Amino acid sequence: MARYLAHRIGQALLVVWLAYTLIFLAVQLLPSDPVTIFLTSDSAVDQAAIDTMKAQYGYDQPLLIQYLAQLAALLGGDVGYSLTSGEPVTERIGGALGSTLALAGSALATAVVIALAVVAAATLAPWPVLRRALANLPPLFSAVPVFWLGLVLLELLSIRLGLLPLFPDGSFLSLAVPVLVLAVHVSAPMAQVLLKSVEQVYRQPFIDVLRAKGASPAWIFCRHALQNAAGPALSILGITVGTLFAGSVITETVFARAGLGSVVLQAVTTQDVPLVQGLVLLTATVFVAVNLLVDLLHPLLDPRILKDARQGSAPALAS
Repeated sequence: MARYLAHRIGQALLVVWLAYTLIFLAVQLLPSDPVTIFLTSDSAVDQAAIDTMKAQYGYDQPLLIQYLAQLAALLGGDVGYSLTSGEPVTERIGGALGSTLALAGSALATAVVIALAVVAAATLAPWPVLRRALANLPPLFSAVPVFWLGLVLLELLSIRLGLLPLFPDGSFLSLAVPVLVLAVHVSAPMAQVLLKSVEQVYRQPFIDVLRAKGASPAWIFCRHALQNAAGPALSILGITVGTLFAGSVITETVFARAGLGSVVLQAVTTQDVPLVQGLVLLTATVFVAVNLLVDLLHPLLDPRILKDARQGSAPALAS
């Protein structure tokens, strides 16, 4: 187990470092340094002011010095300073992170419930026609854009029915509707993979043995099929974190919620490159952290992974 943990944690740290390096190199591909790009939008700023600010942010140093200095600062928890407000990027992001985490966390939990409900209904429904119809719901959910569904519900519930305020007021609906909009889209890949895995489990001989012993369909599904099919769905859960984060930003923008959506919009509009860097790095770190957690939970569902790790081979996660 220790070898498996060390391997996975080492991989996660390597991915975060590579993500930081790629972000740094992407900034170097810009036509100029972030300070010059930001200040030249104002024709009243002279070159002396630009040079002073470049020195303050360290953009007047050689490329290697910039990379090592920013990496050292990052290891100390310093992601830099916003060009628009001058406050630390960590504080700027941290002030908006709570609302986004509440939305994303609630949406993820709701998406898991939706996926489980769809798979259970598609598996246990008494009629083949109904089972096929329910099995087609995940592709439909995946095809519906988050922003389109959000705008439709906003038009219906806010403008036509007057049930939902146009701006969040702390009510249950002001959070529940954005959560549902995001959860529907996020649940699609989980439901699709879980449904396919359940179908494969039902082809196994032990399912026929359970049926011969008189086990009920619901008992077989809940106690055996679901547990054996959960591994691939758990892997997909980690992969969908990127979709969840991007969807949270879009959903916040549609429903005028305060959160990282407004921070991203402001950073891109004002060309605040350090803030954009911090947001991208945050996304990469969250993605890696969630996938690391999934990797650590996977052996609980499939102990063969630890056996592979002890034998020195790469853990064969289900896909």
